[in-house]
Amino acid sequence: MILGLTGGLGCGKSTAAKLFAERAFRHVDSDILVREQVLTTAGVQAELRKRHGDGVFLASGLVDRPALARIVFSDDSERIWLEELTHPVYFAILRGMFRGTPGADWVVEVPLLFEKSLENWFDFTLCVACDPLSQLARLEQRGLDRALAEQRISKQLPLARKIELSDFVLWNDGSTGFLKSQVDRIVDSLNRAKAGAPLTANPDVPSPQDRRRNLRA
Repeated sequence: MILGLTGGLGCGKSTAAKLFAERAFRHVDSDILVREQVLTTAGVQAELRKRHGDGVFLASGLVDRPALARIVFSDDSERIWLEELTHPVYFAILRGMFRGTPGADWVVEVPLLFEKSLENWFDFTLCVACDPLSQLARLEQRGLDRALAEQRISKQLPLARKIELSDFVLWNDGSTGFLKSQVDRIVDSLNRAKAGAPLTANPDVPSPQDRRRNLRA
């Protein structure tokens, strides 16, 4: 089973993903995967240097991600160019992970899951949500000033729309224990379904949908 986990910036996707990992799900953080595997490939680095020069590289030779972020978040054409460069590499890595462990349960953090129409990669989608004031407060606690936080939030699909599109919603306005109870309920429901219980008989699980997996094949 492969779950796609998304949500608003600062809503607690990583916390929710760790709770799934405690229930034996293999966890992929897309941001880390991009940072450690995609942006370190020779082909990607060569194209970045060709387009932006040495200004987006550190003295170590690694990509200067904050410098690159300033470019792509201020210019949509640059963001689209970067996505077209990096996404094929990202998907190839992800596909290799899935093929290498057939039958494993996965939870994949994907901030732009719906923005990039990636629903068909996953058996179910989940959205982590919280109220807007809590969202901004958490981002400021991370050192992101409010103006930059609002700018980055504006580049994503509205949280209300992500909630509508998701199979499950995890509310992260309370304690970690409250979030854990929601994760446990979802995992238990899905495990019962895997064991043969009809999905429609369980109110915690949505009715079956057409989940085309040709992109993962």
